[in-house]
Amino acid sequence: MTHASQDFAASQTFILGDRPVRRLGYGAMQLAGPGVFGPPKDRSAALAVLRAAIEAGVTHIDTSDFYGPHITNELIREALHPYRDDLVIATKVGAARGTDASWNPALSTEQLRTAVHDNLRNLGLQQLEVVNLRAMFDVHGPAEGSLEAPLTVLAELQQQGLVRHIGLSNVTPRQIVEGQRICRIVCVQNQYNLAHRGDDDLIDTLARQGIPYVPFFPLGGFSPLQSQGLSAVAQQLDATPMQVALAWLLQRSPNILLIPGTSSVVHLHENLAAARLVLPQDALDRLERVAAGGLNRRGAS
Repeated sequence: MTHASQDFAASQTFILGDRPVRRLGYGAMQLAGPGVFGPPKDRSAALAVLRAAIEAGVTHIDTSDFYGPHITNELIREALHPYRDDLVIATKVGAARGTDASWNPALSTEQLRTAVHDNLRNLGLQQLEVVNLRAMFDVHGPAEGSLEAPLTVLAELQQQGLVRHIGLSNVTPRQIVEGQRICRIVCVQNQYNLAHRGDDDLIDTLARQGIPYVPFFPLGGFSPLQSQGLSAVAQQLDATPMQVALAWLLQRSPNILLIPGTSSVVHLHENLAAARLVLPQDALDRLERVAAGGLNRRGAS
């Protein structure tokens, strides 16, 4: 497939918070160094990717000040500030990086306040459009536990005007319901893809509520056999496996917003071209068979 074009600019949108964003966005995590730690190998290339994303029509960028840490937000500010009026930057709090690059919970009142102010400063903003609270009961996936205390802190920062909207990341359906009693939840960000389907029911529930679901790792957790099957479908469609995986997600539900990441302008354009790839029914049927081996369709991720 070729570079994204005007077809992408005309692709579907969905409301995130109170603003429409194109459903195919960009995730900035891979702009940091190896292991999402330290600076990029090529800073100018990282800046070029961000600028190319905006030029191609991206209106939703996902980031966090714990990527690097601080690196991706500093790159976003250098590349894109002052920001276009139609750009929504969503960030995350709730984690911190150790000096050994470990991922650690950072959910105390002081840690959350510091994280919000760090994001504001490094992005060059007076208010954060969307702040996702990342649950850290299990760094590898959603796990039960109350989010009342950290969400209450974010709700207070929202009342102070530092945060416009609040979302959740790495959470269970029960935690979402709990969160909705405290504040409006404008999006949910979990791992989900063709081969990792634990949130199938949750996506449908959120769609009925008009809440975006933002899956990450579109190729994460595929078995070798599943990867081989995905590649076969992609070859049939003259597309890359990532393009097929992204197109499948776009067709899965209208409330799905995508944030594929890359540090390459070439791969960026390949990813964005997935907005123009409509999977025919026979391809969807083949993908369902590909996914069926070891597929977890229901229950906790």
